Amino acid sequence: MRREKLFKILKNVMIGILIFIGILTVAVLAYMQHPKFGKAPSGKRLERIKQSPQYRDGKFQNTHYTPMVSEGYSMTKVTFDFIFRKFPRTKPIDEIPSLKTDLKSLPVSENVLIWFGHSSYFIQLNGTRFLVDPVFSGNASPIPGSNKSFIGTDIYSANDMPDIDYLLITHDHYDHLDYETIIKLKPKIKQVICGLGVGEHFEYWKFDPAQIIEKDWSERILIRDDLTVHTAPARHFSGRGMKSNSTLWLSYILQTPDLKLYLGGDSGYDTHFAEIGKQFGGFDLALLDNGQYNPAWREIHLLPDEVLKAAKDLQTKRLLPIHSSKFKLGYHPWDEPLTSVTALNEEAHKTTLITPRIGDIVYLNDTEQTFTKWWESLD
Repeated sequence: MRREKLFKILKNVMIGILIFIGILTVAVLAYMQHPKFGKAPSGKRLERIKQSPQYRDGKFQNTHYTPMVSEGYSMTKVTFDFIFRKFPRTKPIDEIPSLKTDLKSLPVSENVLIWFGHSSYFIQLNGTRFLVDPVFSGNASPIPGSNKSFIGTDIYSANDMPDIDYLLITHDHYDHLDYETIIKLKPKIKQVICGLGVGEHFEYWKFDPAQIIEKDWSERILIRDDLTVHTAPARHFSGRGMKSNSTLWLSYILQTPDLKLYLGGDSGYDTHFAEIGKQFGGFDLALLDNGQYNPAWREIHLLPDEVLKAAKDLQTKRLLPIHSSKFKLGYHPWDEPLTSVTALNEEAHKTTLITPRIGDIVYLNDTEQTFTKWWESLD
């Protein structure tokens, strides 16, 4: 009798667990119907994707084998650490210093760059305005409030942007392609340039297909005789829903007769940096992924010493390290990326490092402009 009663209790518990799992699954699937998750490529867009040399075995691939977790590590441990382990100083206690530059009043004839933290920035080049990977919602995740920006880093909004000639998207991860920001910016965006497949998200979000320019690696868009946008490889991955690598990640080169800028997006170290440096004969400025790294995923994000190695490969005169100082996506102390890359660069005297605060104007033609180590003395 007691065994039957125990069996009945266990049976009811199991039924309860299954019901809970079922309800949770339905809730997750329902939530994932929100437009913020975008849409997978289909139809003619998918057919074009299948013609790409980068598309094999049903998904986009990197040039060389790129595991999500490096040799010697496991996804189980990485996931456990992310959920349960606490690491010191991953978020600042102090407010991040920033400056509110009036972008709308900047003379469009000036060649300037303004960084907004993490991987978002604004460029004026030869009279053309670019906005790269803007995230102004204060969150780097599709789950509200789950990955909030650091205090002091969210002083810019979509309302602060002037009209944008070209929105450049390096890939469709949430910390680079932010639905809330894009929707608010929509009236100001004239053209979108992105990797193959990413245009499906923009069409789903009611952008005119004529506004969307989708490119593979090693293509170019002639803006005018004095300004060209080139697309180039990166070593990373993509995805917003249940399936990864259905859209293409890339880097960009902005080229004028007088300036060459390399916009690296997210990337692990590989041979493409040296190949791009050789192809373009070096750069005046490179923006490289330096933050949210870990030895466990070094194939998809640069470690600080690799940032300097990539800069050398690119033959760049100046280096602006990005992908830090706004969101916690890794385990390292929040200021470690800038502290490490600065110290390593001073030891080796490898390149001219520029470290603007959020909102500082970087004058692209001024090779003598200097910046402070603004992160020092902050906790």
